[in-house]
Amino acid sequence: MDLHATYPAISDLKSRARRRLPRFVWEYLDAGTGAEHARNAQAQAFRDVDLMPSVLHGEFTPDTSVSLFGDTLPLPFGIGPVGMSGLIWPDAERHLARAAAEAGLPYTLSTVASQTPDTIGPLAGDHAWFQMYPPRNPEIRTDMLNRARNAGFKVLVLTVDVPVASRRERQARSGLTQPPRLTPRLMAQVAIRPAWARGMARMGLPRMRLIDEYAGETSGLPSAAHAGYLLRTAPDWDYLHWLRDAWDGPMVVKGVLDPAVAPRLENAGIDAIWVSNHGGRQFDAAPAPITMLPGLRAATSLPLIMDGGITGGLDILRAIAQGADFVMMARPWHYALAALGPRGLPHLVDMLRLDLLSNMGQLGTRSLPDVRARQVPRG
Repeated sequence: MDLHATYPAISDLKSRARRRLPRFVWEYLDAGTGAEHARNAQAQAFRDVDLMPSVLHGEFTPDTSVSLFGDTLPLPFGIGPVGMSGLIWPDAERHLARAAAEAGLPYTLSTVASQTPDTIGPLAGDHAWFQMYPPRNPEIRTDMLNRARNAGFKVLVLTVDVPVASRRERQARSGLTQPPRLTPRLMAQVAIRPAWARGMARMGLPRMRLIDEYAGETSGLPSAAHAGYLLRTAPDWDYLHWLRDAWDGPMVVKGVLDPAVAPRLENAGIDAIWVSNHGGRQFDAAPAPITMLPGLRAATSLPLIMDGGITGGLDILRAIAQGADFVMMARPWHYALAALGPRGLPHLVDMLRLDLLSNMGQLGTRSLPDVRARQVPRG
């Protein structure tokens, strides 16, 4: 099958993924919070960025590489973190890590993944990133950092935009609980999705293995309270300074939208800022990340990483035009995996690569930074 003919866009992978996943899994992956204004506004925010095509520039081969943390990456995108990826597709974290390693791209493992850093680090290649929800217990915190470092993770990502749990109404209506529990209602959804069901039958229902390991070493709290007890999701500046001192590699702060915060992060020794509204899953009045890039670019010289709402290579170029140095995606990788299994991941890489080359050819831009000069001023 020619995947480029059948699934030429992320939207095609998304449609097939929805048909193959139980409803509660789809809602876990795709839902935002509230009325989903923040989630849905991202598409229009990208469309509002116009780029001027070029003519009579002759033939050339665009350079899609980018430098980040002293490494040269072949493409300006990577795989962002998703908690419990293994719920979305069986053994998802291993598939994602291997695909990232094969393509030479960063893969970001979540603290609340269904696999541990020790398992995934050796599979993720030279660009393994660990996304940290900050543990309360300093001993657990130190041990978690050591495990990530020893497993080969080079970049630490501190997520700061989850100070409290969000109310994801679509997800709640689906019947999904944490930890996942197959009620008769959910079993009825599973029964009509055989590919997902067969995979889960082989792997077993996923769980937050890293958190569960530490929970077993603490008090006799009920299992539903473990994650909430162990994770302090609202770190302060003292916590950030402690973490910066404890981690000897590049450190990224994820979940920043306010340009006023950027200089203080730079002064704290942070190596890059990840501009994100958590995929519209945390706060429904948050602005689209792409709209905040110009202000952040003006406020700091740090590399800017952006996620949220990317639907193809042209959106990646729009983000770069607005000030991003690199983009991360989360949902699209899981759409690809759910739609086509592991073969969907290299297909997505190739799809985005071809899209970048095509659009850079239209713009006459030989390298990614050149895209910024092609932006059309608005107003």
